[in-house]
Amino acid sequence: MREDGLTLIEILVTMTIIVVLASVAMPLSKISTKRTHEIELRQQLRIIRSAIDLFKLEWNRDGNVLLGPVCLKNKLVCKEVSGLYGRIRRSLDVLLGVKLTGEEATVRGTTVRRYLRVMPVDPMTGKPDWLLRCYKDRPKPSSWCGEDVYDVMTQSEAMALDGTTYQDW
Repeated sequence: MREDGLTLIEILVTMTIIVVLASVAMPLSKISTKRTHEIELRQQLRIIRSAIDLFKLEWNRDGNVLLGPVCLKNKLVCKEVSGLYGRIRRSLDVLLGVKLTGEEATVRGTTVRRYLRVMPVDPMTGKPDWLLRCYKDRPKPSSWCGEDVYDVMTQSEAMALDGTTYQDW
């Protein structure tokens, strides 16, 4: 007479195989998640840096000499939103919208110039809490000078898969 079921040895072999497969899969999933966050970080940095560059191009000035096309059309606003050399003053919030006052606002009916719809979230911290760099700062500053915004970097001091720190990106 034969009974249906599994023997203890069959169950132990099956459990051993499952444990071995799980121990291989866990590190791979952690690396995959980290790689996804790194790709997102590079994309967010690219988006913010492109917006900063476009702002500089359009609102450029050298002291009191207005150079950028949007700056020339909105002279009063230009001196409020851009620093002496056409860089963003004090905050990235200006990329979310600059209220126009010049001829562009009356001709087109456009009253706000936007460079970003929302501030991108840093995938390493989960918040839009980017570290800012001034033009005169060292490549990896210990603190922001508070005058203008030249570049951004993540707050995370962790190491990337390639051995660099995320703040060096």
